[in-house]
Amino acid sequence: MSTQTLLAFACFFSGAALRVCDSLIPRLASDFQVTPGTAGQVIIGFAVAYGLMQLVFGPLGDRYGKARMVCVALFGCAAGAAACVFSPGFGFLVGTRMVWGMAAAGVVPLAMAWIGDAVPYAERQATLARLLTGTLSGMMAGQLAGGLFADSAAGWRGAFGTLAAGYAVVGLLVLVRVRSQVAAPASSHAAQPFGRQLASVLAMPWSRYVLIAALLEGMLLLGPLAFLPAYLHARFGITLSVASAAIALYAAGGLVYAMTARRIVQRFGERRMVATGGVLMGLGFAAWFASPWWQVAAPVALLVGFGTYLFHNTLQTHATQMAPQARGTAVSLFAFCLFTGQAAGVSVSGWVFDRLGAAPLLAVPAALLPLTGWWFARALRLRAERA
Repeated sequence: MSTQTLLAFACFFSGAALRVCDSLIPRLASDFQVTPGTAGQVIIGFAVAYGLMQLVFGPLGDRYGKARMVCVALFGCAAGAAACVFSPGFGFLVGTRMVWGMAAAGVVPLAMAWIGDAVPYAERQATLARLLTGTLSGMMAGQLAGGLFADSAAGWRGAFGTLAAGYAVVGLLVLVRVRSQVAAPASSHAAQPFGRQLASVLAMPWSRYVLIAALLEGMLLLGPLAFLPAYLHARFGITLSVASAAIALYAAGGLVYAMTARRIVQRFGERRMVATGGVLMGLGFAAWFASPWWQVAAPVALLVGFGTYLFHNTLQTHATQMAPQARGTAVSLFAFCLFTGQAAGVSVSGWVFDRLGAAPLLAVPAALLPLTGWWFARALRLRAERA
């Protein structure tokens, strides 16, 4: 099994961890006697820890090897997920999810950076899309599994235990592969202090555009998205497993993109991809808000997922090229901004959902996501004109 395939499996479990708690929020709220907004702290804590640890894992990946640090991260995820299973109270669960998030920070971004090292830029978006297949399959499986576990006797403990076992198995496979490889020597840049590596990425003007776009994506998309299963459950009275299955098609939309990425990139180009992606995401949130039928949620989720990855995969492809001499640091900084945005978005969305209801939760992304896509498309055009 190739390193790239193993990294895709690692990304599968990382993707599942990112979305599994979306469907578990109502079950957690019921089991711990808290509001859905408060239960969302398990997502916020994970995202904050994930984002902050990017500032550590990125430079470590540049210095000690990206695949090697992915292996370390996988075993950390297994330990964190197992600790969640035995949580005696809600505060402890939030804490162990943060530990889990700290370890998870070393999986997807360093896998992306490894591809950036190994694949020429002209082929990179299509190659990243194949890696994305693992992440998206995991997100879809995590969303659906969260709903199934939420409606079962095993509950959230069963969900976290299953993920812990998966992490451990993939970690062992990656360990075998890493031990059979000769580590590449670190670059002179990788030997610099962490702060200087981060500063070298931020000093590049185009890097700041990419990082701001990632921050906005996390706030406007990933934050509200976390409460969609709870929204469908509350509005239409459907079970959490059905609500989760409907929203899980979001990841299926991303898979459609991943399977057609090479043709899409060649036909449309990056500017039209990000602009179209923003419009599709905004229309999807408007449809979730306006539709009187819960059955519409599933095809809309498919459309939003496709639109998301028209936008997101373009962003992350640019993230792998922001600073080739410190690619691990650059990609991890990108992930830091994305998940910092997600943490802020989930926090605000939880407050809005508890106090103001679903209308602003869905209306704000419907209005602002198309503007975000237009802004980044314009930035790409201006950059091309200056080149």
